[in-house]
This record gives sequence, structure tokens and C-alpha cells, in this order.
Amino acid sequence: MLMMNRLALPVLIVVLAALAPDGAAAQRRGDQYDAYQARRAGQVMPLREIEARVVPRMRGASYLGPEFDQSSGMYRLKFMRDGTVIWVDVDGRTGAVIGRSGN
Repeated sequence: MLMMNRLALPVLIVVLAALAPDGAAAQRRGDQYDAYQARRAGQVMPLREIEARVVPRMRGASYLGPEFDQSSGMYRLKFMRDGTVIWVDVDGRTGAVIGRSGN
């Protein structure tokens, strides 16, 4: 019985860790919901429209995905070029690029 208890705790910890969502995944789900709500309320443009404007301008870079900041209504698009991460900040209301970091 003691041996079973010694095995049960580590197994339980591994199972619970596997079932818990990681922080990045939880953040993405939150960003998606926030963007969805803002879009439904007419506060921001659809992400696909923003992507259609910005992604073609990033020649030679791989598009990795968006983030959304509800408080500012800003999309942040993430790209990778030559091993360097590039962030492009876009005003969600107008679709205008308002900043860029990286290469």
C-alpha cells in the first residue's frame, strides 16, 4: 500500500500538469475572445482584413500569428525573418501600421 501511495503522487502530478493549459495557450484564447468581442461591437476591423493589408508587405518573412490588446484596440502581428522576430503594431480601428520592431 505504501508503495502504491509513493507512485500515485508523482503520477497525479504528471497527469494534472498535462491537463493544465499552458500560459501562452490561455493568453491566445483570451486574445481571440477579446478581439471577437471588439469586432462584434464594431470597435476594430476583422483580423483577416488587417492580415490582408500587412502580411504581403512583409516579403521574406514568415507570419507566425497575431496578438490583440483590447485596452488599446491594437493588433500585434508576429513575423520571423532570418532568425529574427519582427513585431508589427497595427491600429485595429483604422488598419494603419503604427509601429514595428525587429528587422
